Amino acid sequence: MELKKFRRKIDQLDAQIIHLLNQRANVSLAIGQEKMKKKKGVFAPEREKEIFRRIKNLNGGPLSVEALEAVYREILSGSRSLEKKLRISYLGPQATFTHLAAQKKFGSQIEYVPCTNISEVFRRVEKEECDYGVVPIENSIEGAVTHTFDLLVDSDLKICSQILLEISHNLMSRSTLARVKKVYSKMEVFGQCRNWLNAHLPRAELLDVVSTTRAAQMVATEKQAACIASSIAAQVYNLRVLARDIEDVSHNITRFLVIAKTDVPPTGKDRTSILFSIKDKVGALHAMLAPFSKNRINLTKIESRPSKKKAWDYYFFVDFEGHREDQNVKRALSQLEDMCKYLKILGSYPDTP
Repeated sequence: MELKKFRRKIDQLDAQIIHLLNQRANVSLAIGQEKMKKKKGVFAPEREKEIFRRIKNLNGGPLSVEALEAVYREILSGSRSLEKKLRISYLGPQATFTHLAAQKKFGSQIEYVPCTNISEVFRRVEKEECDYGVVPIENSIEGAVTHTFDLLVDSDLKICSQILLEISHNLMSRSTLARVKKVYSKMEVFGQCRNWLNAHLPRAELLDVVSTTRAAQMVATEKQAACIASSIAAQVYNLRVLARDIEDVSHNITRFLVIAKTDVPPTGKDRTSILFSIKDKVGALHAMLAPFSKNRINLTKIESRPSKKKAWDYYFFVDFEGHREDQNVKRALSQLEDMCKYLKILGSYPDTP
């Protein structure tokens, strides 16, 4: 009898939750109409950050903050879909880590458009075929994704948000571990799982393919073969996960950018990305960094890339704490602009803890 009593209470609470969710959805529709009048985008990273901050502060358990964030991710996704059916371009195909990152940010009630390369992701957003794009920018082990950096030089798109995704590599197959004779994946992935492969599949042939998703596609039609890919690939291609988290180094994190035509207002805890080129003289780069120190701005990243226009000519990509509308950031950027050949603000966006 106690079990039935508890279940009746759950049913009552579910009815209240559904009623409140639909009330919330009606308010979201009204907000969407106001956004349309002001020609604002459906996705507002600054508001999203505020919502998740409130969830964290309001939560008293027993549900974890992570569990509530996952629930609210889908609530936000459903609310946005009522305002407009968003289209998100991403580096595909389906079930790549970029796909996972996009889902982590935008939820399931979105139309996802897989692209064959990073250039296509940019192009679809620039031509307004998609509302936003998701591209990888750097990995904590492998380093920078140089193609993304190069495209940011010439594109007018802005960075409006970032996504940090912990990368987990999984071995999957239609067979058993004992029968696996060859393993498909990307060469970089083999490097990140070398110790596990040497210990458990020392005689298996390692075959490099264009993506982890392609590896899963091939294994779906082969016997005595396995692949290393994301967990979502096992669901998409109906594969059995033989071993999880086989990477040699934990805390393997990839950072992704969300690119759009829209800008983002300050949230109080932001990051700004810029690029600049310097005059060819002794001490030029050191001088370029001085405005940040003078204005007490913390740099979080600096990366150089050849300009491809002149030998030994470089662009420098810099990330720092603060928003481009902050007074100390405005001063630093004004001082920097007077000193460099070229300066471009790639975007200010909510920082991720």
